[in-house]
Amino acid sequence: MADDAVLITSVQNETRIEFPENRLLAGLCGEFDRNLTTIETDLSLQIVRRGNQLLLIGDEDSRARAGSILPALYNRLEQGRSVQTADILAELRMHVTKDMTAEPSGGKQLEMFRGGKIEIKTRKKLIEPRTEAQHAYVQALFKNQMAFGIGPAGTGKTYLAVAVGVSMFITGQVDKIILSRPAVEAGERLGFLPGDMKEKVDPYMQPLYDALNDFLPVKQMTKLIEDKAIEIAPLAFMRGRTLANAFVVLDEAQNATSMQMKMFLTRLGEGSRMVITGDRTQIDLPRGVKSGLADAERLLASIPKISFSHFTSKDVVRHPLVAAIVDAYDADTP
Repeated sequence: MADDAVLITSVQNETRIEFPENRLLAGLCGEFDRNLTTIETDLSLQIVRRGNQLLLIGDEDSRARAGSILPALYNRLEQGRSVQTADILAELRMHVTKDMTAEPSGGKQLEMFRGGKIEIKTRKKLIEPRTEAQHAYVQALFKNQMAFGIGPAGTGKTYLAVAVGVSMFITGQVDKIILSRPAVEAGERLGFLPGDMKEKVDPYMQPLYDALNDFLPVKQMTKLIEDKAIEIAPLAFMRGRTLANAFVVLDEAQNATSMQMKMFLTRLGEGSRMVITGDRTQIDLPRGVKSGLADAERLLASIPKISFSHFTSKDVVRHPLVAAIVDAYDADTP
């Protein structure tokens, strides 16, 4: 059913939205109308259900936003997709600008940006950016040969980068995926780890395995790793290599030294894309050792085809408490 089957009319301080199917409307409202309550609380308006209609009562701006959000969520249900709290919060955060509806340079692979809606296809699920900053970041990943994602934990920097990498791999735009991060301990000494080299470094790489596991079936992921189509390795293993026709991600880049960062960035080969993610507030390098992420941002900001995307606590999608925690620590920073 098309979006225009949802009828919206406004009179004075009320907006009435009529939905064609009561069954889908029930899914939109949620159990005990909890979905509506989430929207009411965020937008400071009242939503009253009357049959197959929702009556919005509040100021014009709140009604306008709800009048865009509710049909968009209903459209998800028409497509056979669910509406969860995270989807509602994502719609509440999103303000798709006119720039998002224009197709960026990059050709056929960027058709997903038409209409302002972005969905990254992987083997296991569709991934949707949930904030304006995430939208802009995903655009930058497709548009630029080198992209930086900088911001606090839980903002989806690495998760979205790996999702885009998997999408490009399964559509044949790159031949392999290379994921790396510095093998730096987060403020504690773990001592000597048992096992061979892979067993020693795997604990440091586990977040990258976790992200991949969200996008690829386990058997396929294991086979691709065995065939070297997917590589997960410490930053130190990148020295001397030329990374061609690959989607390359450096995670936790704030823990790379300036020399390591230069070494990594100069590995970029023909047909490759490189993404560098990091959080400047979580540097685990020894005292006195400068983070290469800050140097890269200072030195490369004006170079064409290198983008810098910045995130704040408003972009945290991991859990609402994470955003509050980030804000509390930021406020206490001298």
